[in-house]
Amino acid sequence: MELLLHYCWKHKLWPAKPLETTDGRQVEVIDPGLHNRNAGPDFFNAKVKIGGTLWVGNVEIHDKSGDWYVHGHHNDAHYDNVVLHVVGVADRDVQTSKGDFVPQLCLEVPAYVHDNYEELLRTDQYPPCYKLIPNLTRLTIHSWMAALQTERLEQKTVAIQQRARQANGSWEDAYFMTLARNYGFGINGDAFEEWARHIPLSAVGKHRDDLFQVEAIFMGQAGLLELSTVPDRYQKDALNEGYFAKLRNEYQYLAHKFSLQPMDANLWRFLRLRPQNFPHIRIAQLANLYHERKAGLSQLIACQDMAGLSEMMRTHVTPYWETHYTFGSESFRNAKHLSPFSINLLIINTCIPLLFAYGRHTCREELCDRAFDFLEQLKAENNHIVRMWQECGLEVKSAGDSQALIQLKKEYCDRKDCLRCRIGYEYLKRNSVTTA
Repeated sequence: MELLLHYCWKHKLWPAKPLETTDGRQVEVIDPGLHNRNAGPDFFNAKVKIGGTLWVGNVEIHDKSGDWYVHGHHNDAHYDNVVLHVVGVADRDVQTSKGDFVPQLCLEVPAYVHDNYEELLRTDQYPPCYKLIPNLTRLTIHSWMAALQTERLEQKTVAIQQRARQANGSWEDAYFMTLARNYGFGINGDAFEEWARHIPLSAVGKHRDDLFQVEAIFMGQAGLLELSTVPDRYQKDALNEGYFAKLRNEYQYLAHKFSLQPMDANLWRFLRLRPQNFPHIRIAQLANLYHERKAGLSQLIACQDMAGLSEMMRTHVTPYWETHYTFGSESFRNAKHLSPFSINLLIINTCIPLLFAYGRHTCREELCDRAFDFLEQLKAENNHIVRMWQECGLEVKSAGDSQALIQLKKEYCDRKDCLRCRIGYEYLKRNSVTTA
Protein backbone atom coordinates (compact mmCIF):
# COMPACT_ATOMS: atom_id res chain seq x y z
CA MET A 1 0.00 0.00 0.00
CA GLU A 2 2.79 2.45 0.89
CA LEU A 3 4.37 1.94 -2.56
CA LEU A 4 1.10 2.97 -4.19
CA LEU A 5 0.89 6.04 -1.96
CA HIS A 6 4.42 7.00 -3.06
CA TYR A 7 3.41 6.49 -6.67
CA CYS A 8 0.18 8.50 -6.44
CA TRP A 9 1.90 11.36 -4.62
CA LYS A 10 4.78 11.48 -7.11
CA HIS A 11 2.48 11.55 -10.14
CA LYS A 12 -0.30 13.59 -8.49
CA LEU A 13 -2.86 10.82 -9.00
CA TRP A 14 -5.71 11.15 -6.57
CA PRO A 15 -9.53 11.38 -6.65
CA ALA A 16 -10.99 14.56 -8.11
CA LYS A 17 -12.01 16.12 -4.81
CA PRO A 18 -10.39 18.72 -2.53
CA LEU A 19 -7.44 17.57 -0.44
CA GLU A 20 -7.53 18.40 3.26
CA THR A 21 -5.34 17.82 6.29
CA THR A 22 -6.73 15.79 9.16
CA ASP A 23 -7.56 19.06 10.97
CA GLY A 24 -9.59 20.41 8.02
CA ARG A 25 -7.14 22.74 6.26
CA GLN A 26 -7.20 22.74 2.45
CA VAL A 27 -4.10 21.34 0.72
CA GLU A 28 -2.87 22.38 -2.74
CA VAL A 29 0.07 20.40 -4.14
CA ILE A 30 2.17 22.71 -6.31
CA ASP A 31 5.21 20.41 -6.56
CA PRO A 32 5.34 16.93 -4.98
CA GLY A 33 9.12 17.23 -4.66
CA LEU A 34 12.07 15.11 -5.63
CA HIS A 35 11.71 11.39 -4.84
CA ASN A 36 14.45 10.32 -2.42
CA ARG A 37 15.50 6.65 -2.64
CA ASN A 38 18.13 6.94 0.10
CA ALA A 39 17.93 7.58 3.83
CA GLY A 40 15.79 10.49 4.96
CA PRO A 41 12.34 11.82 4.06
CA ASP A 42 10.65 10.34 1.00
CA PHE A 43 10.40 13.57 -1.04
CA PHE A 44 12.69 16.59 -0.90
CA ASN A 45 11.84 20.23 -1.63
CA ALA A 46 8.12 19.79 -2.07
CA LYS A 47 5.90 22.89 -2.43
CA VAL A 48 2.45 22.68 -0.85
CA LYS A 49 -0.10 25.21 0.25
CA ILE A 50 -1.74 24.32 3.55
CA GLY A 51 -4.63 26.56 4.59
CA GLY A 52 -3.46 29.21 2.09
CA THR A 53 0.15 29.28 3.38
CA LEU A 54 2.92 28.12 1.07
CA TRP A 55 5.32 25.62 2.61
CA VAL A 56 8.57 24.43 1.04
CA GLY A 57 10.13 21.36 2.62
CA ASN A 58 10.08 17.60 2.78
CA VAL A 59 7.24 15.08 2.63
CA GLU A 60 7.15 11.72 4.40
CA ILE A 61 4.76 8.91 3.40
CA HIS A 62 3.51 5.96 5.47
CA ASP A 63 0.67 3.46 5.43
CA LYS A 64 -0.39 4.61 8.90
CA SER A 65 0.47 7.63 11.00
CA GLY A 66 1.84 5.38 13.73
CA ASP A 67 4.65 4.25 11.42
CA TRP A 68 6.25 7.65 12.07
CA TYR A 69 7.02 6.44 15.59
CA VAL A 70 7.75 2.85 14.57
CA HIS A 71 10.53 4.18 12.31
CA GLY A 72 11.86 6.54 14.95
CA HIS A 73 11.29 9.76 13.03
CA HIS A 74 10.17 11.54 16.21
CA ASN A 75 13.76 11.25 17.47
CA ASP A 76 15.49 12.07 14.16
CA ALA A 77 16.33 15.70 13.36
CA HIS A 78 16.47 14.84 9.65
CA TYR A 79 12.66 14.77 9.74
CA ASP A 80 12.20 18.13 11.46
CA ASN A 81 11.79 19.79 8.06
CA VAL A 82 8.85 17.60 7.04
CA VAL A 83 6.02 19.97 6.09
CA LEU A 84 3.44 17.27 5.34
CA HIS A 85 2.93 13.66 6.45
CA VAL A 86 0.98 11.74 3.77
CA VAL A 87 -0.72 8.57 5.04
CA GLY A 88 -3.23 5.96 4.02
CA VAL A 89 -4.74 5.82 7.51
CA ALA A 90 -4.45 8.68 10.01
CA ASP A 91 -4.56 6.90 13.37
CA ARG A 92 -2.68 9.45 15.53
CA ASP A 93 -0.94 12.82 15.58
CA VAL A 94 2.81 12.96 14.93
CA GLN A 95 5.54 15.26 16.25
CA THR A 96 9.12 16.12 15.27
CA SER A 97 12.12 15.83 17.57
CA LYS A 98 11.47 19.48 18.51
CA GLY A 99 7.93 18.66 19.60
CA ASP A 100 6.23 20.37 16.64
CA PHE A 101 3.08 18.77 15.25
CA VAL A 102 3.31 17.78 11.56
CA PRO A 103 0.28 18.41 9.30
CA GLN A 104 -1.13 15.15 7.94
CA LEU A 105 -2.95 14.37 4.71
CA CYS A 106 -4.94 11.15 4.44
CA LEU A 107 -4.48 10.29 0.76
CA GLU A 108 -6.88 7.94 -0.98
CA VAL A 109 -5.45 5.76 -3.76
CA PRO A 110 -7.89 5.99 -6.70
CA ALA A 111 -9.75 2.74 -7.31
CA TYR A 112 -8.63 2.54 -10.95
CA VAL A 113 -4.95 2.80 -9.90
CA HIS A 114 -5.37 0.13 -7.25
CA ASP A 115 -7.24 -2.20 -9.63
CA ASN A 116 -4.70 -1.74 -12.43
CA TYR A 117 -1.83 -2.42 -10.05
CA GLU A 118 -3.45 -5.59 -8.76
CA GLU A 119 -4.00 -6.70 -12.35
CA LEU A 120 -0.29 -6.20 -13.13
CA LEU A 121 0.74 -8.27 -10.11
CA ARG A 122 -1.58 -11.19 -10.76
CA THR A 123 -1.40 -11.44 -14.56
CA ASP A 124 0.35 -14.66 -15.63
CA GLN A 125 0.92 -13.49 -19.20
CA TYR A 126 4.42 -12.11 -19.48
CA PRO A 127 4.99 -9.19 -19.48
CA PRO A 128 1.75 -8.26 -17.68
CA CYS A 129 1.45 -4.91 -19.51
CA TYR A 130 1.51 -6.59 -22.93
CA LYS A 131 -2.01 -5.40 -23.85
CA LEU A 132 -1.01 -1.74 -23.60
CA ILE A 133 2.29 -1.84 -25.53
CA PRO A 134 0.84 -1.62 -29.11
CA ASN A 135 -1.04 1.55 -28.11
CA LEU A 136 1.93 3.46 -26.70
CA THR A 137 3.16 6.51 -28.60
CA ARG A 138 6.54 6.40 -30.36
CA LEU A 139 7.71 9.25 -28.11
CA THR A 140 6.87 7.31 -24.94
CA ILE A 141 8.67 4.20 -26.16
CA HIS A 142 11.69 6.07 -27.54
CA SER A 143 12.24 8.17 -24.40
CA TRP A 144 11.91 5.14 -22.10
CA MET A 145 14.25 3.00 -24.23
CA ALA A 146 16.85 5.80 -24.25
CA ALA A 147 16.64 6.07 -20.46
CA LEU A 148 16.97 2.29 -20.07
CA GLN A 149 20.05 2.26 -22.33
CA THR A 150 21.74 4.84 -20.14
CA GLU A 151 20.65 3.07 -16.97
CA ARG A 152 22.14 -0.22 -18.16
CA LEU A 153 25.47 1.40 -19.08
CA GLU A 154 25.58 3.19 -15.73
CA GLN A 155 24.88 -0.09 -13.94
CA LYS A 156 27.77 -1.74 -15.79
CA THR A 157 29.92 1.29 -15.00
CA VAL A 158 29.47 0.66 -11.28
CA ALA A 159 30.75 -2.93 -11.71
CA ILE A 160 33.73 -1.75 -13.77
CA GLN A 161 34.60 0.95 -11.24
CA GLN A 162 34.53 -1.70 -8.52
CA ARG A 163 37.01 -3.82 -10.49
CA ALA A 164 39.28 -0.80 -10.93
CA ARG A 165 39.25 -0.22 -7.16
CA GLN A 166 40.09 -3.88 -6.55
CA ALA A 167 43.03 -3.46 -8.96
CA ASN A 168 44.37 -0.45 -7.04
CA GLY A 169 43.02 1.99 -9.60
CA SER A 170 44.28 0.18 -12.69
CA TRP A 171 41.77 0.58 -15.52
CA GLU A 172 43.86 -1.72 -17.68
CA ASP A 173 43.29 -4.49 -15.14
CA ALA A 174 39.60 -3.56 -14.87
CA TYR A 175 39.32 -3.90 -18.64
CA PHE A 176 41.00 -7.30 -18.59
CA MET A 177 38.71 -8.54 -15.81
CA THR A 178 35.62 -7.32 -17.67
CA LEU A 179 36.78 -8.90 -20.91
CA ALA A 180 37.55 -12.17 -19.13
CA ARG A 181 34.16 -12.23 -17.41
CA ASN A 182 32.39 -11.89 -20.72
CA TYR A 183 34.50 -14.65 -22.22
CA GLY A 184 32.56 -16.90 -19.85
CA PHE A 185 29.45 -16.10 -21.91
CA GLY A 186 27.21 -16.38 -18.87
CA ILE A 187 27.82 -19.88 -17.52
CA ASN A 188 31.47 -19.38 -16.57
CA GLY A 189 31.34 -15.61 -16.10
CA ASP A 190 32.07 -15.67 -12.36
CA ALA A 191 34.87 -18.20 -12.80
CA PHE A 192 36.52 -16.15 -15.55
CA GLU A 193 36.41 -12.99 -13.46
CA GLU A 194 37.98 -14.88 -10.54
CA TRP A 195 40.61 -16.23 -12.95
CA ALA A 196 41.41 -12.70 -14.18
CA ARG A 197 42.04 -11.59 -10.61
CA HIS A 198 44.71 -14.33 -10.41
CA ILE A 199 46.52 -12.96 -13.48
CA PRO A 200 49.25 -10.46 -12.47
CA LEU A 201 49.38 -8.44 -15.70
CA SER A 202 52.51 -6.60 -14.59
CA ALA A 203 54.33 -9.94 -14.37
CA VAL A 204 52.77 -11.48 -17.48
CA GLY A 205 53.66 -8.35 -19.43
CA LYS A 206 57.36 -9.21 -19.07
CA HIS A 207 56.72 -12.37 -21.12
CA ARG A 208 54.08 -10.98 -23.47
CA ASP A 209 56.20 -11.58 -26.56
CA ASP A 210 56.32 -15.34 -25.86
CA LEU A 211 52.89 -16.81 -26.54
CA PHE A 212 53.84 -20.18 -25.02
CA GLN A 213 54.73 -18.54 -21.70
CA VAL A 214 51.58 -16.42 -21.73
CA GLU A 215 49.49 -19.53 -22.29
CA ALA A 216 51.37 -21.37 -19.56
CA ILE A 217 50.57 -18.64 -17.02
CA PHE A 218 46.97 -18.31 -18.19
CA MET A 219 46.30 -22.07 -18.06
CA GLY A 220 48.25 -22.53 -14.85
CA GLN A 221 46.47 -19.75 -12.99
CA ALA A 222 43.18 -21.31 -14.08
CA GLY A 223 44.20 -24.47 -12.24
CA LEU A 224 44.00 -26.43 -15.50
CA LEU A 225 47.60 -27.66 -15.47
CA GLU A 226 47.00 -29.97 -12.52
CA LEU A 227 46.85 -33.58 -13.73
CA SER A 228 43.80 -34.10 -11.50
CA THR A 229 41.81 -31.73 -13.73
CA VAL A 230 42.32 -34.02 -16.73
CA PRO A 231 39.74 -36.85 -16.93
CA ASP A 232 41.30 -40.22 -16.05
CA ARG A 233 40.77 -41.59 -19.55
CA TYR A 234 42.78 -38.73 -21.06
CA GLN A 235 45.61 -38.41 -18.54
CA LYS A 236 47.92 -40.82 -20.32
CA ASP A 237 47.30 -39.15 -23.69
CA ALA A 238 47.87 -35.70 -22.19
CA LEU A 239 51.24 -36.74 -20.82
CA ASN A 240 52.28 -38.60 -23.99
CA GLU A 241 51.44 -35.67 -26.23
CA GLY A 242 53.99 -33.56 -24.42
CA TYR A 243 52.19 -30.21 -24.72
CA PHE A 244 50.49 -30.54 -21.35
CA ALA A 245 53.76 -31.50 -19.63
CA LYS A 246 55.68 -28.68 -21.32
CA LEU A 247 53.07 -26.11 -20.30
CA ARG A 248 53.01 -27.44 -16.75
CA ASN A 249 56.82 -27.34 -16.44
CA GLU A 250 56.92 -23.80 -17.81
CA TYR A 251 54.16 -22.71 -15.46
CA GLN A 252 55.92 -24.21 -12.44
CA TYR A 253 59.03 -22.20 -13.31
CA LEU A 254 57.05 -18.96 -13.80
CA ALA A 255 54.91 -19.59 -10.73
CA HIS A 256 58.05 -19.88 -8.62
CA LYS A 257 59.53 -16.77 -10.26
CA PHE A 258 56.47 -14.59 -9.61
CA SER A 259 55.06 -16.38 -6.51
CA LEU A 260 51.86 -17.30 -8.32
CA GLN A 261 48.95 -19.18 -6.77
CA PRO A 262 46.34 -20.76 -9.09
CA MET A 263 42.60 -20.43 -8.58
CA ASP A 264 40.41 -23.34 -7.54
CA ALA A 265 39.83 -25.37 -10.72
CA ASN A 266 36.54 -26.66 -9.29
CA LEU A 267 34.97 -23.30 -10.10
CA TRP A 268 34.94 -24.15 -13.81
CA ARG A 269 31.68 -25.54 -15.17
CA PHE A 270 31.54 -28.00 -18.06
CA LEU A 271 28.06 -29.51 -17.72
CA ARG A 272 25.76 -28.68 -20.68
CA LEU A 273 28.52 -26.56 -22.17
CA ARG A 274 29.35 -26.76 -25.86
CA PRO A 275 33.01 -27.76 -26.39
CA GLN A 276 33.61 -24.46 -28.21
CA ASN A 277 32.94 -22.71 -24.88
CA PHE A 278 35.19 -24.92 -22.73
CA PRO A 279 37.49 -22.83 -20.50
CA HIS A 280 40.58 -24.27 -22.22
CA ILE A 281 39.49 -22.85 -25.59
CA ARG A 282 38.43 -19.48 -24.25
CA ILE A 283 41.67 -19.10 -22.29
CA ALA A 284 43.73 -20.05 -25.35
CA GLN A 285 41.87 -17.36 -27.33
CA LEU A 286 42.50 -14.79 -24.60
CA ALA A 287 46.18 -15.73 -24.53
CA ASN A 288 46.43 -14.98 -28.26
CA LEU A 289 44.51 -11.75 -27.87
CA TYR A 290 46.82 -10.61 -25.06
CA HIS A 291 49.97 -11.74 -26.91
CA GLU A 292 49.02 -9.83 -30.06
CA ARG A 293 48.41 -6.60 -28.08
CA LYS A 294 45.13 -6.04 -29.90
CA ALA A 295 42.66 -5.55 -27.10
CA GLY A 296 44.24 -3.19 -24.60
CA LEU A 297 42.54 -0.14 -23.13
CA SER A 298 44.53 2.29 -25.28
CA GLN A 299 43.51 0.40 -28.43
CA LEU A 300 39.87 0.57 -27.37
CA ILE A 301 40.00 4.32 -26.74
CA ALA A 302 41.67 4.89 -30.10
CA CYS A 303 39.08 2.83 -31.99
CA GLN A 304 36.75 5.03 -34.04
CA ASP A 305 34.49 2.59 -35.89
CA MET A 306 32.75 -0.78 -35.69
CA ALA A 307 35.15 -2.41 -38.14
CA GLY A 308 38.04 -1.54 -35.86
CA LEU A 309 36.22 -2.91 -32.80
CA SER A 310 35.46 -6.18 -34.56
CA GLU A 311 39.06 -6.57 -35.68
CA MET A 312 40.28 -5.81 -32.17
CA MET A 313 38.18 -8.65 -30.73
CA ARG A 314 39.05 -11.17 -33.46
CA THR A 315 41.35 -13.96 -32.22
CA HIS A 316 42.28 -17.62 -32.67
CA VAL A 317 44.02 -20.49 -30.85
CA THR A 318 47.47 -22.08 -31.02
CA PRO A 319 47.90 -25.21 -33.23
CA TYR A 320 47.45 -27.64 -30.32
CA TRP A 321 43.97 -26.31 -29.57
CA GLU A 322 42.92 -26.57 -33.20
CA THR A 323 42.72 -30.33 -32.62
CA HIS A 324 41.75 -30.36 -28.92
CA TYR A 325 39.02 -29.05 -26.64
CA THR A 326 40.71 -30.28 -23.45
CA PHE A 327 44.13 -31.74 -22.72
CA GLY A 328 44.55 -35.24 -24.15
CA SER A 329 41.19 -35.37 -25.94
CA GLU A 330 41.93 -35.07 -29.65
CA SER A 331 39.22 -33.78 -32.03
CA PHE A 332 38.77 -32.86 -35.67
CA ARG A 333 40.82 -29.84 -36.73
CA ASN A 334 38.97 -26.59 -36.16
CA ALA A 335 40.56 -23.13 -36.20
CA LYS A 336 38.19 -22.13 -33.34
CA HIS A 337 37.88 -18.49 -34.29
CA LEU A 338 35.35 -16.41 -32.43
CA SER A 339 32.09 -16.29 -34.36
CA PRO A 340 30.67 -12.90 -35.47
CA PHE A 341 27.88 -13.48 -32.95
CA SER A 342 30.38 -13.91 -30.10
CA ILE A 343 32.38 -10.88 -31.20
CA ASN A 344 29.23 -8.76 -31.17
CA LEU A 345 28.43 -9.93 -27.64
CA LEU A 346 31.94 -9.04 -26.48
CA ILE A 347 31.63 -5.59 -28.04
CA ILE A 348 28.22 -5.02 -26.42
CA ASN A 349 29.19 -6.29 -22.97
CA THR A 350 32.86 -5.29 -22.78
CA CYS A 351 34.04 -2.65 -25.24
CA ILE A 352 31.04 -0.32 -25.12
CA PRO A 353 30.59 -0.35 -21.30
CA LEU A 354 34.36 0.18 -20.82
CA LEU A 355 34.32 3.10 -23.23
CA PHE A 356 31.36 4.64 -21.39
CA ALA A 357 32.78 3.99 -17.92
CA TYR A 358 36.22 5.34 -18.80
CA GLY A 359 34.61 8.37 -20.41
CA ARG A 360 32.76 9.05 -17.17
CA HIS A 361 35.94 8.47 -15.13
CA THR A 362 38.01 10.88 -17.23
CA CYS A 363 35.15 13.35 -17.95
CA ARG A 364 35.52 12.73 -21.69
CA GLU A 365 32.02 13.04 -23.07
CA GLU A 366 33.16 12.09 -26.57
CA LEU A 367 33.90 8.54 -25.32
CA CYS A 368 30.42 8.25 -23.79
CA ASP A 369 28.85 9.53 -27.00
CA ARG A 370 30.89 7.03 -29.02
CA ALA A 371 29.61 4.22 -26.79
CA PHE A 372 26.01 5.17 -27.60
CA ASP A 373 26.85 5.47 -31.30
CA PHE A 374 28.33 1.97 -31.33
CA LEU A 375 25.19 0.58 -29.67
CA GLU A 376 23.03 2.11 -32.39
CA GLN A 377 25.28 0.74 -35.15
CA LEU A 378 25.32 -2.84 -33.85
CA LYS A 379 22.67 -5.34 -34.81
CA ALA A 380 20.21 -6.20 -32.04
CA GLU A 381 20.81 -9.30 -29.97
CA ASN A 382 18.59 -12.27 -30.70
CA ASN A 383 17.62 -13.96 -27.45
CA HIS A 384 14.45 -15.03 -25.67
CA ILE A 385 14.08 -11.66 -23.91
CA VAL A 386 14.25 -9.68 -27.14
CA ARG A 387 11.91 -12.07 -28.93
CA MET A 388 9.39 -11.80 -26.10
CA TRP A 389 9.22 -8.01 -26.43
CA GLN A 390 8.97 -8.25 -30.20
CA GLU A 391 5.97 -10.54 -29.80
CA CYS A 392 4.40 -7.82 -27.64
CA GLY A 393 4.73 -5.32 -30.47
CA LEU A 394 7.97 -3.50 -29.67
CA GLU A 395 10.28 -2.78 -32.59
CA VAL A 396 13.89 -3.79 -31.99
CA LYS A 397 16.37 -2.36 -34.49
CA SER A 398 19.75 -2.11 -32.76
CA ALA A 399 21.84 -3.37 -29.87
CA GLY A 400 20.81 -0.21 -28.05
CA ASP A 401 17.19 -1.39 -28.23
CA SER A 402 17.99 -4.94 -27.15
CA GLN A 403 20.12 -3.73 -24.22
CA ALA A 404 17.30 -1.45 -23.11
CA LEU A 405 14.79 -4.30 -23.20
CA ILE A 406 17.11 -6.63 -21.27
CA GLN A 407 17.37 -3.90 -18.62
CA LEU A 408 13.59 -3.52 -18.60
CA LYS A 409 13.02 -7.22 -17.97
CA LYS A 410 15.73 -7.76 -15.37
CA GLU A 411 15.37 -4.57 -13.35
CA TYR A 412 11.63 -3.93 -13.60
CA CYS A 413 9.56 -6.89 -14.84
CA ASP A 414 11.41 -9.61 -12.92
CA ARG A 415 11.15 -7.53 -9.75
CA LYS A 416 7.50 -6.57 -10.36
CA ASP A 417 8.68 -2.97 -10.06
CA CYS A 418 5.90 -1.62 -12.27
CA LEU A 419 5.64 1.58 -10.21
CA ARG A 420 9.05 2.76 -11.48
CA CYS A 421 8.42 1.73 -15.08
CA ARG A 422 7.10 4.26 -17.59
CA ILE A 423 5.04 1.57 -19.29
CA GLY A 424 3.70 0.62 -15.87
CA TYR A 425 2.84 4.29 -15.29
CA GLU A 426 0.84 4.40 -18.52
CA TYR A 427 -0.89 1.17 -17.51
CA LEU A 428 -1.81 2.36 -14.03
CA LYS A 429 -3.28 5.68 -15.15
CA ARG A 430 -5.36 4.24 -18.00
CA ASN A 431 -9.07 5.06 -17.83
CA SER A 432 -8.27 7.67 -15.19
CA VAL A 433 -10.28 10.41 -16.88
CA THR A 434 -13.42 8.33 -17.36
CA THR A 435 -13.08 6.70 -13.92
CA ALA A 436 -12.58 9.99 -12.12
